[in-house]
Amino acid sequence: MYQFFVEDAQIGKEFITITGSDVNHIKNVLRMKSGEKIRVSSKQGGDYYCEISELGDDFVQADIIDSEAAGTELPAKIFLFQALPKGDRMETVIQKAVELGVYEIVPVAMKYCVVKLDAKKAENKRKRWQAIAESAAKQSKRSRIPVVREVMSFAEAIDYAKECRINLVPYENERGMAATKEVLSELKKDTSVSVMIGPEGGFAEEEIARVREENMQIISLGKRILRTDTAAISTLSLLMLQLEMMETEENG
Repeated sequence: MYQFFVEDAQIGKEFITITGSDVNHIKNVLRMKSGEKIRVSSKQGGDYYCEISELGDDFVQADIIDSEAAGTELPAKIFLFQALPKGDRMETVIQKAVELGVYEIVPVAMKYCVVKLDAKKAENKRKRWQAIAESAAKQSKRSRIPVVREVMSFAEAIDYAKECRINLVPYENERGMAATKEVLSELKKDTSVSVMIGPEGGFAEEEIARVREENMQIISLGKRILRTDTAAISTLSLLMLQLEMMETEENG
């Protein structure tokens, strides 16, 4: 079943009106017809199972069948702070992070980042990254589109991350995976978690010193050295598994 996102204003009591680029996608790419079922989510929250009832020149009308479609969001909000990587790795990180349930993605310019973006380039990149997030949200049947924030400095990112209840930083840890296991066991429903991922060149000494000053929890991802994109995906996978298992046990 295909997934689409709309604004709250497009949702009526009995039907939803889809406009914009999704109209062409539904009519000319997917070649959908009246009577076919789709899943529609509000960008502000809310899930609906619908049936296409009319295909106009610039709109598609879908009758609401069920206004309580099964939610697909994690029971906690995960904020990914990703150091700017080389090449197109940021696009891969965003795509996979959305699939794994991330709530927000914050690109971070750290000392050892190879990529340097001026304001104009950064905004153009952000628009591209947001489009990738929306596409991934549709593909993975998310109930909301994660926001990709503007590129932040390391100091700005730390201040923003501190608003989360739990702050995780994958880095060398003398206690190894035991510390990681303890942190994962502390996860709770309706909490917020920040994950700070360093660049290809690693965290600078002063960056790790700041992390320690703020009492962020340094965790290990194992004995091997991971690329920045692998570290992000691995950490989010661990969090997703723990949260999904917790929710299953609670409902079980």
